Amino acid sequence: MNADRFALVVVAGVLAVTAASAVLGVTIPGPLADGSLLEVTLWATTVLFGATATLWLLLTFVVGRGYESPPPEYGGDDVQVRILTIDAEDVVQATVDALPPELDDRHVVAERPIDVAGAEVHVVPEAFECEAVRKGRALEWARRTLDCERAFVLYLDEDSLLTEFDGLPDADVVQLREQPRRTGSYLTYLADVFRMGVQLEQRAFARMQIPLFAWGGGIAVRKDLEDAVTWDRETIVEDTAFVWAAARRYDVEFELSTVVCRNEAPPSLVEIVQQRRRWAAGNLNAVSMLPRRYRVLAWVRNFAWALSPVVTFVVVPLSLLGTTMVYGTAFVLLSLALGVLTFVWFLLGVLAYGKRDLVLVAALPLAPLVTVVHSLGTVVGVLDPPRGFRVTRKVGTRR
Repeated sequence: MNADRFALVVVAGVLAVTAASAVLGVTIPGPLADGSLLEVTLWATTVLFGATATLWLLLTFVVGRGYESPPPEYGGDDVQVRILTIDAEDVVQATVDALPPELDDRHVVAERPIDVAGAEVHVVPEAFECEAVRKGRALEWARRTLDCERAFVLYLDEDSLLTEFDGLPDADVVQLREQPRRTGSYLTYLADVFRMGVQLEQRAFARMQIPLFAWGGGIAVRKDLEDAVTWDRETIVEDTAFVWAAARRYDVEFELSTVVCRNEAPPSLVEIVQQRRRWAAGNLNAVSMLPRRYRVLAWVRNFAWALSPVVTFVVVPLSLLGTTMVYGTAFVLLSLALGVLTFVWFLLGVLAYGKRDLVLVAALPLAPLVTVVHSLGTVVGVLDPPRGFRVTRKVGTRR
């Protein structure tokens, strides 16, 4: 069992056992008997999550303060579009149909033959071998094989619908913004709305040496940089790994675009857990690529998000029962502040959608539950990392 998994199991176990004893009035023999270990564990996990939240506030409102996407300098005739899929023909067709006409150099990179109108389809040969796996393997095959005379390659997931395209700024990596759309479960959709609030921190990434993550569902890469860095590395978070590898080797300019992708939110609880599981496990496996200070930062952030559902399930019931009052006013105030921040993240996510989706404010009381849905996959990713790449199921309908 690796250190991440062991630490999470120990903390969760202590919280669960001692919380149950506090509620049921059962005395536990040994070091858990007087509740001191519960107190220490609750304080430690709350402070850890508090530190992560404080860092988010600093990144978002101090480092990223005043950030505005640079004006576009490259138009559609400077961009080649590549859409990655296994064989989701109907979903890809909708994505191609949504492309603005100025993006006329269109390619679909698929694992199996499909028929898509309006784009050239390429199938990755089974015989192709490289160090990269799954989606990364397809990306690397396309990099080596497809002719590209344009300055940028714009990568889209099979379900990434562009609402418009006003060009790309002069940067090495341009991250498109996302607005997930509901395709199934309301809870999973609300969890992605919540994620949009948390991802407001991305505006600080352009001012950092290394961005903390990248979203490959809508990302433009300067062709020269892509050929220098390549996608040829074994990872299940190929987008983030690429940006980290590029930033370690070069002085990379990373910018956010004003272009928005309307991608699908996971259609079910199972799908969102599996998606977040892959993200968490992949990021933890890739942290060895980072400088030490970034490595510690990435580990703490992932561990804090993994603990957040556990703390919610334990701290909230104990607080309602008055049990945690013995730990003092400071603990209660800190817990309350973190709880308020949960609502703030959700509200920021709603505001990121604009006026037409302000009706989502009505779901604000569900923010604690939405946080758990958003983070549960991180717990699973730490405890049981996936051994393969599981593509999130796409529905292919707009709602």
